[in-house]
Amino acid sequence: MNLHKRFMVQFFIQLFLLSFVFLLLMLTLWGAIGYFVTEDEAARDLADADSSYFMNQFEFDENGASIKKGLKKTAEAQDGWLILLNRDGRVLDSFNDDGNLPEQLAVEEVASWMWDDSAEGQYTYWELENTERGSLFLLYGKENLAAKWLASAEPAIDWEKGELNLAADLKTQLKEKTAWVLLIGKDGIVLDSYGDVREQESYTIKKIGELAADTRSAAIKTDPATGKSVIAGAVAPPSDALETILKTRNFYIVIVVLLILLIGGTLWYARKFGVPLLVMMQWIKNLGDGRYEQPVNQKNESLITKRNGKVKKKYRLYKDLVATLEQLTAKLKLHQHQQKQLERTREDWISGLSHDLKTPLSSISGYAQMLESPDYEWSAQEIREFAAIMNDKSTYMMDLLEELTLTFRLKNQALPLSKETVNLNEFVRRIVIQFINDPANGNWKFSFHAASDSVEAAVDPKWFQRIIENLIVNAMKYNPAGTEIKLSISAIEQHLAVIIIEDDGVGMKAEVLDKLFDRYYRGTNTEDSSTGTGLGLAITKQLVQLHGGSIQVASTIEKGTSVRVIVPV
Repeated sequence: MNLHKRFMVQFFIQLFLLSFVFLLLMLTLWGAIGYFVTEDEAARDLADADSSYFMNQFEFDENGASIKKGLKKTAEAQDGWLILLNRDGRVLDSFNDDGNLPEQLAVEEVASWMWDDSAEGQYTYWELENTERGSLFLLYGKENLAAKWLASAEPAIDWEKGELNLAADLKTQLKEKTAWVLLIGKDGIVLDSYGDVREQESYTIKKIGELAADTRSAAIKTDPATGKSVIAGAVAPPSDALETILKTRNFYIVIVVLLILLIGGTLWYARKFGVPLLVMMQWIKNLGDGRYEQPVNQKNESLITKRNGKVKKKYRLYKDLVATLEQLTAKLKLHQHQQKQLERTREDWISGLSHDLKTPLSSISGYAQMLESPDYEWSAQEIREFAAIMNDKSTYMMDLLEELTLTFRLKNQALPLSKETVNLNEFVRRIVIQFINDPANGNWKFSFHAASDSVEAAVDPKWFQRIIENLIVNAMKYNPAGTEIKLSISAIEQHLAVIIIEDDGVGMKAEVLDKLFDRYYRGTNTEDSSTGTGLGLAITKQLVQLHGGSIQVASTIEKGTSVRVIVPV
């Protein structure tokens, strides 16, 4: 799997996990808020609580079930009472009742409490299922204050005049309980009022409904003679859910846990994706600074790979990038080594070249001074000998300068070719004959094997002859007298011509073979005092490539060397 696909898979998985964790956190927060809101609703009016609120409000033992202290305190604060029953009507526990409850309640008694709101009280019940004792019933009752206030106010009401005429002690009670009393006509017009109630000139059915929604206890009485009605009620306390939540220690614990999870998730995400990227950037910076190595720790151990070379777990996502950087590091390190080696070779070559120029110049200068000296009288024979030596040294220097010029022309691709179609059999045969006929080459053996069929190729005769001559001269130069040099020509499927120059000489070591075509490299031969220019084979390779061909060398110590030149036909 490549880096792009691996990143897509990883980010999909991380996004899925992040969404799952975010959903879980939101559900947790929502549940916590719901719990606190439910607690607030129960604290304001237990009758508004849902049955789920009571599921953990009981204690169970072998004798039955009992109401917890927290629920009892809530009921006591609202002047209410509680009765816990099983499915058969047996009283399991009670709180704040009159103390006259029997152990077993009849169905009609329970029904009267469930369905009958009277002046004596208001009642609410819940069926609690799936408890440790099966299904249970919880009854909650409290005094109907509104009905009580209405019963106290009714004797003093002047129905005809539309006046409440409330007593002073009743007004005090209404004020303490944030309650109110309204006297309205049949048309809903407010005739008289007292207490903390929204001021309205008249009440429609909708507004009566809104008033009932804001009332925790209400009662109504209608006068049959006048059709007027008096309504009493207590204002529902405002919701303190937010204040309750902010005052609850558990809420802050939930928030702290969520923050810890968020920070932990952020740090984990940054460690998984950020830290490896920072290490990669450090690696790239090292390469830019010329330090071709992986980032290491204080123990000088790699931060990315183990001792066995395997990528560490947190970097496996980037293993393709790691592999690429490792290859780049290795190549740059190799290039740096080769560059240093090339610099050393160039310095050696320049030093040798200076020596090669200095030696013939010294000879020319010496003989010139000898001819110029008035202290000697040289014979004509001696003068010709001196001139021949000076000419030979000058020719060597001219050849050296020519090779320098040629190698730079080849390097800058400034050497045009004038190609002609030639018969390679005859072309190479004539070159071999020239070497055989030269008396200076009498210590070497030459042989030539032509191709069975005519092989023609488009080459520049001048420069292609230079290629063959360079290879023959190189075989003579680095091998002792008596070495046999063989040349042969063949064709490959009528598309390529192959020229092989091989000898049975001393051969070459692997390190020499690797540097054979370097521009500034020169081999050594103890049999030859000449140092050469170090450009011959480098020029040869460039000329072969200029002809669209290739050159390969194989050599074995004490067995000889084989050079294979391939050019298109």
